[in-house]
Amino acid sequence: MSKTIIVSNRLPVKITQENNDLIFNSSEGGLATGLGSIYKEGDNIWIGWPGMIIEEEAEKDVTEKLQALNLIPVFLEESDIKRYYEGFSNEILWPVFHYISAYARFDSDNWQSYKEVNEKFAQAILPHLEPEDTLWIHDYQLLLLPGIIREKHPNISIAFFQHIPFPSQELFRMIPWRKDLLRGMLGADLIGFHTFDDVRHFISAATHLLDLHVDGSMIRSGDRAIAIEPFPMGIDAQKFSDLSKNETVKEHIRSLKEHYKDQKIFLSIDRLDYSKGIIQRLEAFELFLQENPDYHEKVVLFMIVVPSRDNVEEYQRLKNEIDRIVGNINSHYRKLDWYPIAYFYQSYPVEFLSALYNIADVCLITPMRDGMNLVCKEYVASRNDNTGVLILSEMAGASKELIDAIIVNPNNIHKVKNALIEALNMPAKEMRERMMAMRQMVFKYNIYHWVKIYMQRLRDVKSTQLSMRAGRVKDSIRTQIKERFNKSEKRLILLDYDGTLVGFKTQIDLASPDQELYDLLDCFTSDKKNHTVLISGRKHETLEEWFGHKELDLIAEHGAWRKRIKGDWKQKADLSMSWKEEVHQLMDAFCDRTPGAFVEEKSYSLVWHYRKVQKGLGSLRANELMDNLRYITASHGLQLLNGDKVVEVKNSEVNKGKATSSVITKSEYDFILAIGDDYTDEDIFKALPEDAFSIKVGNHISAARYFLEDFHEVRSLLHFLLQP
Repeated sequence: MSKTIIVSNRLPVKITQENNDLIFNSSEGGLATGLGSIYKEGDNIWIGWPGMIIEEEAEKDVTEKLQALNLIPVFLEESDIKRYYEGFSNEILWPVFHYISAYARFDSDNWQSYKEVNEKFAQAILPHLEPEDTLWIHDYQLLLLPGIIREKHPNISIAFFQHIPFPSQELFRMIPWRKDLLRGMLGADLIGFHTFDDVRHFISAATHLLDLHVDGSMIRSGDRAIAIEPFPMGIDAQKFSDLSKNETVKEHIRSLKEHYKDQKIFLSIDRLDYSKGIIQRLEAFELFLQENPDYHEKVVLFMIVVPSRDNVEEYQRLKNEIDRIVGNINSHYRKLDWYPIAYFYQSYPVEFLSALYNIADVCLITPMRDGMNLVCKEYVASRNDNTGVLILSEMAGASKELIDAIIVNPNNIHKVKNALIEALNMPAKEMRERMMAMRQMVFKYNIYHWVKIYMQRLRDVKSTQLSMRAGRVKDSIRTQIKERFNKSEKRLILLDYDGTLVGFKTQIDLASPDQELYDLLDCFTSDKKNHTVLISGRKHETLEEWFGHKELDLIAEHGAWRKRIKGDWKQKADLSMSWKEEVHQLMDAFCDRTPGAFVEEKSYSLVWHYRKVQKGLGSLRANELMDNLRYITASHGLQLLNGDKVVEVKNSEVNKGKATSSVITKSEYDFILAIGDDYTDEDIFKALPEDAFSIKVGNHISAARYFLEDFHEVRSLLHFLLQP
């Protein structure tokens, strides 16, 4: 039986000590709740650090206790916590990923520790990992882990989800070890983020920094296709809704209402962190008090800051600054029985938080950058009477879903101040309509839905990979192809040219056919059972020069031109060229910036070549060019192709698949062989009947049934077919 293995930096456990004995209880956190439906079932397990340093002599006992909860510990040392977790994870990745790169400290010793601990996690996983298992790795502390496991188990199902933002590629490339991190993440089959912005940033970083092909949200790395997609995480909405009926919660509600009976409550809950926008929020509230004296003694900002890493210098400074601002505001505006800010630097049980969610008139969530932020969703889920107003930062991932909140830029304290006034004066009907819409969203897309669609998508991706994974043409396959070839009476041989019959050259005109290729093709065309078709993206003039004298059926420019044996070239009718000038100008502009690049103009397509460009720079510019071209191609109904060292724009009506279909429909063949190496050749493979032999050159990921490594192997196969 296959199982699911969840891996995260921390195990979902609470540790208490009773009579010098450690007691482990399952955590009630949001992620633990959602994944509880997975890791607590059958043989499924969760692997991670228990959350404290365990003495070596106690490791066996701790392991046994955790195994009873389906948990497997990874024991870390003090130096691991200092360098891997506090050092690399929180002093490099956290600030850069949250767009606060000034706080980043690029320490090579911390990087070394990060690699070692990711290896340590891998060593904890491998004894439990079977070929049919699914591995789901979580968050930024373990970015290298998917790649490490992939090396050991090339075919295992691996998902990775990042719970914090992913920065723009300009910021990400600041990290000296950025390529290693990307390669580690790309060990997964499915990489998930909270928002589409994060997906876009990751794809941009991966394609700019690594020589990869991207097709929509799929990245091709080696012989694998990796899906990069947004999965906004939800909460256990029903749990927070039901908490309102809890007697402890009700008692807290009564007490809080009695204490703040004549005041409107703004609720603010954050972990201590410079990404949460706490300082700016306080400045906005102070501005609100300055400009609106009528609200004095009628409102209170109930602000909870949960302690976090307060032994770190930046966090100490942040805590001191918060204390100072809160003290100044309270000392300046307080009355005998009123303080404008009720500030608490501590954590609270969920029952007390639920009571606050129930009584707060306004929830104020304004991080400078946040992957998702679940506090706002907890607030919405708790509002069973559909009252309350949510003010939400546009920088929080949740703002992409909770569009009925009052959305603000946290840096604009005047807009935040105005939002406070808007929230206090919102008509009851509008308030209910907004809250009902948000509650519908929060309840539908809850944590269980998130887990379900994530795991389903991973299964879909693996299925797609398997269906696209061509098998190598081994001796047994060669023999099978030859047996069918020999028995057949009417054969169709479809051959691409560049990369299939000849290798690539830095000068496109240097890739002319050699005598061996001419002789090989002559052998095929001399057999009247064979209908040999050369189908290429090359200009028809070039194919005419090279092969016009041969008994070949020629298809040029992906199907825009065709010449039957001993016939004349015929052009596909009714194709527009009005778009060419605009695209040509853009491609020329990129040539000016990219030494070695050039534009090739065909009848119904334009090709931007970068085979002569400095390695790395070519793929970087190609991805930038494609980003710019997408707007033009969408408006003109064109097809944009990312080929081997080329970016091509052509009429969508022209493709090799349609050209292939037109050939096949003219006659009935009892043997079809198609070989190609390019993205454009996928259209050929998809147009073929199921019993055809389709072969992709140079890449396993294909709609083709089989693959060969290079043009040398193609020629070898063709020679083999001709043997008596």
